[in-house]
Amino acid sequence: MSEYDYDELGLVAGLEIHQQLDTATKLFCQCPTELREPEASTRRFTRYLHPTRSELGEIDQAALEESRVDREFEYLAYDTTCLVEEDDEPPHELDDEALETALEIAQLMDMHPVDQANVMRKIVVDGSNTTGFQRSTLIATGGAIETSEGEVGIEDLLLEEESAQRVEETDDGVRYSLDRLGIPLVEIGTSPDISTPEQALEAAERIGMLLRSTGKVKRGLGTIRQDVNVSIAEGARVEIKGVQSLDDIDDIVRNEVARQAELVEIRDELAEREASVGEVQDVTDVFEATDSGVIAGALNSGGSVTAVPLYGFDGVVGREIAPDRRLGTELSDHAKRHGAGGIFHTDELPAYGVTEGEVADLRDAVGVGPEDAVAIVAADTDVAEAAIDAAAERAATALEGVPEETRGANDDGTTRYLRPLPGAARMYPETDVPPVEPDPSEVPEPELLTEKVERYQDEHDLGAGLAEQVAYGKYMPLFEDVVADGIDPTLAASTLESTLTELRRDDVPVEHLTREHLEGVFAMAEAGDLPNEGVPDLLTALAEEPDRSAEEAADEAGLGGADEAEVREAVVEVVERNEAQVEEEGMQAFSGLMGECMGALRGKADGDLVSELLREEIQKRA
Repeated sequence: MSEYDYDELGLVAGLEIHQQLDTATKLFCQCPTELREPEASTRRFTRYLHPTRSELGEIDQAALEESRVDREFEYLAYDTTCLVEEDDEPPHELDDEALETALEIAQLMDMHPVDQANVMRKIVVDGSNTTGFQRSTLIATGGAIETSEGEVGIEDLLLEEESAQRVEETDDGVRYSLDRLGIPLVEIGTSPDISTPEQALEAAERIGMLLRSTGKVKRGLGTIRQDVNVSIAEGARVEIKGVQSLDDIDDIVRNEVARQAELVEIRDELAEREASVGEVQDVTDVFEATDSGVIAGALNSGGSVTAVPLYGFDGVVGREIAPDRRLGTELSDHAKRHGAGGIFHTDELPAYGVTEGEVADLRDAVGVGPEDAVAIVAADTDVAEAAIDAAAERAATALEGVPEETRGANDDGTTRYLRPLPGAARMYPETDVPPVEPDPSEVPEPELLTEKVERYQDEHDLGAGLAEQVAYGKYMPLFEDVVADGIDPTLAASTLESTLTELRRDDVPVEHLTREHLEGVFAMAEAGDLPNEGVPDLLTALAEEPDRSAEEAADEAGLGGADEAEVREAVVEVVERNEAQVEEEGMQAFSGLMGECMGALRGKADGDLVSELLREEIQKRA
């Protein structure tokens, strides 16, 4: 998409970064912020959610559309969740640790904390909150970050509760897990100062670095999400939700610019053609004897085929507006929101078992000519009628250009329609949580990750590469803590960033290792109870049986430190077994025998001691 001149198109973009905080407890209760497997749930319940009016008596359009899809929401509860997540108990006061972390983040972006933080309710009826709303509070405003293409303003920082985790679709609706609901989350919104895809990526990377600098944010897939707001001069503001990977942001922006530019061209072409959208019609009779599996399946179940004539749309419905996505895909997305599997349209027919004769009969039935197109939906009658109405509405919007809407990010860098843009009517005060007055004077400013890299090199004598791995890695807070407790920095860094990676590649389940496991291993090494060479074996043993402590695992695996006499005995045995090689090669035999000695000792001895004794024994016999 590099052929676009972003200045000429008037590209304007902004970011909303959502980052989970690594606090001990959730935002409005004392439940832990740990995720669980659905199989561990102890009970389940169902809810139906409906939109409510704001204090001004208005209903948010996004919530209203969501409510038109009749769905049952099922929730999985655990022994680590409580009645607050189930909306059967009022929320507790705002979590102090989460507020302090939010203020640290605000400092890093030169933001101004509010005098009083008031919790608000934001209407959400997609089932991701049992209450039908998300609790959110403004913490700070008016900051900025620097990029190579200029300053990007930071408009606001909000502290919010994370939504429930979507588990799967059910026959009646959606199943959610309550383990994630209520985890503290910061939302950072930039000003619309971004003017290129590259700047969008750079700004997101900068914000991500500042967040990780606190050492108090969760790491891993799903713990950070980016929303991107994009518009061009002749287009419209589109909010793209759920960009999981930072690396996708520039592609998302490029593809959205291309989509809007193509929709503008389609608008102009349809205007020249004097195009219009006709009335929805039932065309079931046309397909009574069809061989199309999709249509026949719907009709055999008592369903219908509905159609809408699109006058002047011939060749336009099938036009690509983003990679592998067409205007017809947009119509289909709207139809799917109402339960249909999608649409067929005459730009792609005959196909899917629909014959050329059926296409001709369809055109005759709705009264269109060769310059026109037809879209159809085959489904249960109620679904077919609602879905074709939605497709017709989207086709009518194409006559106007680019619709304002919320879209979801796809893995390939494209997007799909989700719902209309939310409005101000979705926010109203939360009366169950008292306001708080943030005090930034008590919050120290965190050290930037870039500064940590330099310090690790200067203070701990780490190489530049290892220092950067540790500073930017998820174990950075643990590294800082164990080094402060006297653990050798090189051992800690290499273990956390190299040894664990190597074990993972060897299919060792390192995800089972807890902070307590790692601290225990380091403590044994520092006390001399475990040679550095035994660290990988002990970590492997703990990962495979995580219910044990480091000391217990070391005892069972025989990984405790061997004394000098035991080490010398093992070395002598290896040398005597290879006496002929030693007599012939002398000290040149050292490398091969060193590996054999370490293997014989199975991580029970320090390599320096083994090396010293092996050299002595070789010299005696050479």
